[in-house]
Amino acid sequence: MADKRDYYEVLGLKKGASEEEIKKAFRKLAMKYHPDRNPGDKTAEEKFKEVNEAYSVLSDPDKKSKYDRFGFAGVDPSQGFGGAGAGGFGGFGGFGGFGGFEDIFGDIFGSFTQSQSRRANQPRKGRDLQKAISITFEEAAFGCKKTINLNKYVTCASCKGDGAKAGTSRKTCPKCGGSGQVQTVQRTPFGQFQSMSTCDQCGGAGTILESPCPDCGGTGRIKKNVSITVDIPAGVDNESVIPIRGQGEPGYNGGPAGDLYIVLNVKPHQMFKRNGADLYLDIPISFDQAALGAEITVPTLEGKVKYKIPQGTQPGTRFRLKEKGIKYLKREAKGDLYVTVNLEIPTKLNAKQKKAIEAMASEVTGECYQKKSGFASKIKEWFS
Repeated sequence: MADKRDYYEVLGLKKGASEEEIKKAFRKLAMKYHPDRNPGDKTAEEKFKEVNEAYSVLSDPDKKSKYDRFGFAGVDPSQGFGGAGAGGFGGFGGFGGFGGFEDIFGDIFGSFTQSQSRRANQPRKGRDLQKAISITFEEAAFGCKKTINLNKYVTCASCKGDGAKAGTSRKTCPKCGGSGQVQTVQRTPFGQFQSMSTCDQCGGAGTILESPCPDCGGTGRIKKNVSITVDIPAGVDNESVIPIRGQGEPGYNGGPAGDLYIVLNVKPHQMFKRNGADLYLDIPISFDQAALGAEITVPTLEGKVKYKIPQGTQPGTRFRLKEKGIKYLKREAKGDLYVTVNLEIPTKLNAKQKKAIEAMASEVTGECYQKKSGFASKIKEWFS
């Protein structure tokens, strides 16, 4: 017994673990080391035997109690405790009094294939599709309709998706009797286990085609180029996604069709920048407009509007035009338009224009420039 590992350690548990914890740990390790999952792996086979030996003791209340009090001696018949330790396992070909093994292995190796069979025969949703399209800035702002072309699977018109040739129908699978499952027997070191697996003749559908539809080959679907009109609402933005329910590919076994997702690529505008529902625009103005104030023309997405800038407007000043932006996607309100004015300095002057500016400079003295005169005062104070 000296080379044996503690049974709790084998199952990765602490002493005093509950019945449910022991059962759960055994399921996990039996799945991991089962010979059917590790063919030819001697190490896995030994681990599997070790795990089952530990479970056979710890799952039996009487043996567990003796093991907890006396260790391996408590379950060794040669020690006089009446246990069924290592010597009682023989070649692991039978289960003796170790109730529960059949149920556990049935759960482990039967439930997976049974669930697969059930899923194969159940209605399933069709495949979702995705399509990217480009629209203009204005189309995103005001909404539009777009017609797109898709090459996708659609329900076969000849057989209506059933897969059977016109005038014929599906037949009950003779191998599984329509259940989609067949019983199989697995041989393990512990004996034979019966489990259910997906029928290989009908693929779990429970029915077979004696005369497949010639148009779709029995699949119930064909590839076709289709045109779909998409309503794009006002206010969408770049990378917005528009779902169109039921325009994906057909479902399986009567399941619903998949969905189509339209991903939008909005082209940039030559003048406007966008942030959500708000628009931003830069407008150049001249010195006289900034100094004296002026009425300027401001473009918007819905036309031109007049805006009066005040006298003494400084470069970089931003003005807000309410509700001249883009409609919010999920409400009727609109964003705003923010206009930034930038002072443009003339670069091409003739002699007469230069004299005019010099004359203005002689008249518009330093006290007219608050920032300039203030900066000059700071320099004078600094160097005095």
